[in-house]
Amino acid sequence: MRRSPIFEQSMVAKVMMLFGAAVMTFFLIVYGVMFSVIANEEDMPSFILVIMPFLLLCDFGLRFMIQQTPLMQAKPYFLLPIPRKSVIDSFLLSSLLRGWNWVWLSLFIPYMIITVAGGTPFVTAMLVLLNGMLLVLANSQWYLLIRTLTGRSLLWWCLPAVVNAGYFALLIFSEDYKVIEHVFDAAGEEGGSPIVLLFCAALLLGLLALNRFLQYRFVYEEVSHEQKAPQAIKTVSEFSFLERFGLVGEYLKLEIKSIMRNKAIRSRVLMSLGLVVMLSALITFTDMYDGFMMLNFWCYYCFAIYGMTALVKVMGPEGNYIDLLMVHQRNIFLLLRAKYYFHCAILVVPFLVMLPAVISGKFSWLMMLAYFFLSSGLLYFILFQLAVYNKQTLPLDQKLTGKGNMENGLQLILEMVGMLSPILIVAILLIAFDETTAYSVMIVLGALLTLLHPLWLQNIYRRMMARKHENLDGFKSSRG
Repeated sequence: MRRSPIFEQSMVAKVMMLFGAAVMTFFLIVYGVMFSVIANEEDMPSFILVIMPFLLLCDFGLRFMIQQTPLMQAKPYFLLPIPRKSVIDSFLLSSLLRGWNWVWLSLFIPYMIITVAGGTPFVTAMLVLLNGMLLVLANSQWYLLIRTLTGRSLLWWCLPAVVNAGYFALLIFSEDYKVIEHVFDAAGEEGGSPIVLLFCAALLLGLLALNRFLQYRFVYEEVSHEQKAPQAIKTVSEFSFLERFGLVGEYLKLEIKSIMRNKAIRSRVLMSLGLVVMLSALITFTDMYDGFMMLNFWCYYCFAIYGMTALVKVMGPEGNYIDLLMVHQRNIFLLLRAKYYFHCAILVVPFLVMLPAVISGKFSWLMMLAYFFLSSGLLYFILFQLAVYNKQTLPLDQKLTGKGNMENGLQLILEMVGMLSPILIVAILLIAFDETTAYSVMIVLGALLTLLHPLWLQNIYRRMMARKHENLDGFKSSRG
């Protein structure tokens, strides 16, 4: 472990994970007690299974921060004389034994104890606990399945959307609520039966078998570098209009062509754009996020999402050829400037996509400008600091088995700071001033940091050069 180029970051990540698990355990205990009181009052021992779709949806989202696919972990073991299917089986089973899955016992155990104290038979309460845990384990396999498929094509996001929409459509389109009542009654009455236990076990085993098949197939294709059918020769884009900017223009070309040619980088762009379009449509045509702070949060998130997904790995793609960049003095500084200009230009895309929300009156022009400049100033100032510490190469084409796909502890911390600090700032400003003044202060703060970018980029460059030998060793040792 100490030989790992990200040993320090891994230790930070473990501390953060333990802290997060402690907070999560506390809240699950509180909710377990609250749900059990409702179950006793309604005389419905299986009440918690009625709301499991909501809990599983939250669990699915949280797994993006804590759970890797087996393909990300299994690649080094394929060099050993071990059957590949055994490696995949081992990692699939270890995914079931991960601590995150068993944190959910802090929800089910208090629920079971209090419902038993309220008169529920012990066997029924135990069956409810087992059914709930089997659904959590099945959800872990469902996450692995979707994460693997979406790594191949973003169109696979339609699958969880359709599956989740099936349950929630009852709440939206049922006018007389009779369908909802039948679903709730059936889950409440039958949730503690052995038949439901068999169904949950069959669901878990089915998802395990499907995961085993797909994980082995996809990892074999990626590790063996199977060749696809030759494609027709494409016209090479020169972007000659950028040549007037000298070396900065050349690095801007590199940024653009990296997105066009490398699927690992391109997938981040497409996913970010898809999220911005979806959120803009939801805000414009629904009242789902009409709360004042929710509108502020999602407006900022739309501007920040691409920067947080791309810049959190800043210098990772360049780790594949960073030796060449070190040949000439100040090459890295010019590269950082080009990256900054490129990501500032990218902010125009969410600005245009969110114009319907402005026209509909959900966002104001002042709010849009405030979060535009706060992203180009404060957010990028925070995220570019990672250029000093990132030393793990990000594979350009390997989306599933690449070593650099996991974010380390420092990346997660700065990502959270970049995500939450502007919302905290606007909350404080709104307490002290009116809305117009608060947004004006944010514009001034963001614009000031944007204009001062040569100074803080120069500072980042000097600190990078002080660590260049350590970072070079990390980039070389983490290449595929």
